[in-house]
Amino acid sequence: MKKRSIENIDVKGKRVFVRVDFNVPLTDAREITDDTRIKTALPTLRLLMENGAKIVCASHLGRPEGKKKNDLTLKPVAQRLAKLLGREVQFPGEIIGKEIDAAKARLKEGEILLLQNLRFHPGETTNDPDFARELAKDIDIYVNDAFAASHRAHASIQAITQFVPLSVAGFLLNKEVEALSMALENPPKNYTVILGGAKVSDKLPLIQNLMQKARKILIGGAMAYSFLKAKGANVGRSEVEENVIPLCKEIIEKAAKKEIKLLLPVDHIASYAIEPEVTIRMIKRGEEIPDEMMGLDIGFETIQLYTQELKDAQLIVWNGPLGVFELETFSAGTIEIARAVASGSAITIVGGGDTTAAINKAGVADHFTHLSTGGGAALEFLAGLKLPGIEALPEE
Repeated sequence: MKKRSIENIDVKGKRVFVRVDFNVPLTDAREITDDTRIKTALPTLRLLMENGAKIVCASHLGRPEGKKKNDLTLKPVAQRLAKLLGREVQFPGEIIGKEIDAAKARLKEGEILLLQNLRFHPGETTNDPDFARELAKDIDIYVNDAFAASHRAHASIQAITQFVPLSVAGFLLNKEVEALSMALENPPKNYTVILGGAKVSDKLPLIQNLMQKARKILIGGAMAYSFLKAKGANVGRSEVEENVIPLCKEIIEKAAKKEIKLLLPVDHIASYAIEPEVTIRMIKRGEEIPDEMMGLDIGFETIQLYTQELKDAQLIVWNGPLGVFELETFSAGTIEIARAVASGSAITIVGGGDTTAAINKAGVADHFTHLSTGGGAALEFLAGLKLPGIEALPEE
């Protein structure tokens, strides 16, 4: 499934349009708080610069809904990218038009130009072919290195490939596809999935697809309480999606028939509110969560149970934190499981920004095989869905 790569083509003197994902978090003062997404694009950009390409770089930032918004300009990104690359990044402040055409024409080998936020133009999110044609104007090669946006049929992701002579994948996109494919194509027998986060509904296609190959599924986070309620447990005020309870019952029954271990928390850290320094209560195995309380993290016995179940895993795919890890009071479950996963010998793949943040918080990110930048794209890929941005690229 590996796509034709930028490393296998001649780029010298060519104008190369690189779609990256620079959708970074910003403060109100427009200061970047985490530049991980910029750093992950550097290998592709450096290869192009070193080999004499004339680079036009493009990304979205936030959801401006087709309007110019000063708080979502890519100017701070251009400045940070220049600092990381150690060279000037041209930023005309426009996306298409005569000024951009002239800037493209002036580009010398090894130089880089960053367009303004693609979503300032309404044609980006509507996959408008006319907008895509303008983006592709005077471009010789298109490179998609924005895996995290590749589940969107947007003009700079899909339609643009119709108007350039050659389309290829960047290093990051191919790395994501290669890593995530391990969970879909002939995974090892001892294949374990850890699922957390808020909503079962967001992960239904993922669960249904992973159940074709996984041996164990360990569930935590708010989504666990929909499953527990489906089994008849009293979960108090814990977050529950009432409309998916019948589906949760079906998944539990299907797992039993397929002899898949589907494990749910046996104890909980509960509280009256999601607040720092709030009073908590340990809900032990066999106890019910009181009506006025909500489960906000897995308990110590669940941590021990899940840690034991992870020991023989050869491949672990993890999506979603197992508690409200942003608050110290409810972070122990996610952090302890992260350490347990990191200490094993399994191939470990993590999809989702919150899970990656939790693993970074646990200080064990270096011990994971692959931390996906994909978020929603990773979820859809693991669910077996076709991603428009990937489907638009030729295979090797």
